[in-house]
Amino acid sequence: MKFKVLFIFLLLPIFTLAQIPYEKAEQLIEKKQFKSAVNLLLPYVDEDSEDIKAIELLGDAYGHQKKWDEAIEQYKKLATLKPSSANYHYKYGGALGMKALSISKFKAVGIIGDVKREFLKAAELDPKHIDARWALVELYMSLPGIVGGSKSKSLKYANELEALSKVDGYLAKGYIYEYDDEPEKAEAYYKKAIQVGGSINCYEKLINLYESEKKPDDAISTLVEAEQKHQRNALHYQIGKVSADYGVQLDRGEKCLLVYLKNHSAADGVPKEWAYYRLAQIYQHKKNKDKALQYIDKALELKHDFKQAKSTKSEILAL
Repeated sequence: MKFKVLFIFLLLPIFTLAQIPYEKAEQLIEKKQFKSAVNLLLPYVDEDSEDIKAIELLGDAYGHQKKWDEAIEQYKKLATLKPSSANYHYKYGGALGMKALSISKFKAVGIIGDVKREFLKAAELDPKHIDARWALVELYMSLPGIVGGSKSKSLKYANELEALSKVDGYLAKGYIYEYDDEPEKAEAYYKKAIQVGGSINCYEKLINLYESEKKPDDAISTLVEAEQKHQRNALHYQIGKVSADYGVQLDRGEKCLLVYLKNHSAADGVPKEWAYYRLAQIYQHKKNKDKALQYIDKALELKHDFKQAKSTKSEILAL
């Protein structure tokens, strides 16, 4: 009997360790408790160097913390353990790419070849892997020609994206032409993406293009269309922001900011003090000193160290 009890006792750590809490780790990552997820997963990965799921979750937890060297180590394991997985090569290439962006350009040159190799491998292994093709579109456009950059190769993968997903293909081509300083072509493709997909992301690409091209009225028109379709309060703030930044459609901007404040919730993303700040800017454009001061003071009540508001208040006082 004692021998049987001892045998069970000796096996208990093995059985306990085998019950890896994948679900708990996923929950921690979802809650952005990345350090806790790492602490939970490390003992299991150290114990079993071939546990694919635990290694991937650990890599994800490191990646969310921008600990690229640690993420690279885990994703490299995955690509080695399961070389036929397109997604593991994609994640490995992505972590390498993020590290390249975080170091000097001189040092990054030594990594670029590995980044490209992993993304190409992912695209080869999975002809329908959209993310890998997006990565190649962006990589070939952002690289200088001397280290392998190529607009034609970028367009090649944009065409492959279009064959898989019209929306992604149009957005990719919009990105390419915007990057290459051809705003008219970029606009045309972003509009096609809106027609086919119409997601918030599609609208944002076109809005950002209009803002970068100093076309605030077009940006506001697109924002209004997006708000009517998606009914998102955050878009009211964006309309007010463009109005305040460029001094256009001031009445519309004011109205939208007041609606934003009335319906504000944490889900909207932008704190209320920024809406008050934009209202102050609008009244500054209108040369209404009293109203501008009223709203800038509300912004400062909510955030005492609001640098932009303090600077703008000085400008308002000088009106």
